Amino acid sequence: MENRLRNKNPDHSDLWTAIQHLHKAIAAGGADPKLLALVHLRASQINGCSACVHASVAAGKKAGDTDDRLHHVAAWREAPFFTDAERAALALAEAATRLQDGAEGVTDEIWDEVNAHFTEEQIGAINLEIALTNFFNRINRTIKEPAGKTWG
Repeated sequence: MENRLRNKNPDHSDLWTAIQHLHKAIAAGGADPKLLALVHLRASQINGCSACVHASVAAGKKAGDTDDRLHHVAAWREAPFFTDAERAALALAEAATRLQDGAEGVTDEIWDEVNAHFTEEQIGAINLEIALTNFFNRINRTIKEPAGKTWG
């Protein structure tokens, strides 16, 4: 796959500052970095973004996650490797990512389960991670960003 966008404008400081602020806000929310990597991975798998799948696996490993867990995110419902809290976050990631025509989105049941496991600050961080992941997935799919490359 060849990238459609050769110059991603790394000198556009306002854009990079805004993205850095979003990452800082996510980190300040108190959610476990391993959990955030799992959420990022699941949304990226759904959207077919190889660059973000690659990045989230690297982030998960850096945060101390295992190959077994990272390899099984696509089948998290059937895999024995995830806690109830992680399952709630992964369900939220899926529901928030699959907002196509007619999709139910985040149900009250999903929201209640997330609230049973996380503080409001953590939920805010998880939700922002999902939104930012979907943002990058759409950019990367549009420009055909290959796995293993980095922005900036």
